[in-house]
Amino acid sequence: VQLQASGGGLVQPGGSLRLDCIASGFTLDALPVGWFRQAPGKEREGLSCISSGEGTTSYTDSVKGRFTISRDTAKNTLYLQMNNLKPEDTAVYYCAADTLVIPSHCSTKYYEYDYWGQGTLVTVSA
Repeated sequence: VQLQASGGGLVQPGGSLRLDCIASGFTLDALPVGWFRQAPGKEREGLSCISSGEGTTSYTDSVKGRFTISRDTAKNTLYLQMNNLKPEDTAVYYCAADTLVIPSHCSTKYYEYDYWGQGTLVTVSA
């Protein structure tokens, strides 16, 4: 299982950015997958996840209504569309896969995930 995140960069407050995570070694709809971030000096934080199968989604309150998780099974790629970005969204963003499959369920708890991408830096600043 491998995950490769990309799409980070510098964006102004209020701007948008889309993160991509290319998965290999498994099909994206076979495992729950999620997006996480870690700011300097802070604990890793779960943002959003999508379950295996039908793709039930879940969001943490801090990004609900601003971020959207999606997947393209043909491209085996996970996405995170981020809108209305704020300076406090500045962090390294990671995608991850969980080997525990529960129908229509996914978790935003980072310690439940087994495979991690390398991270991509998002900086929100004027």
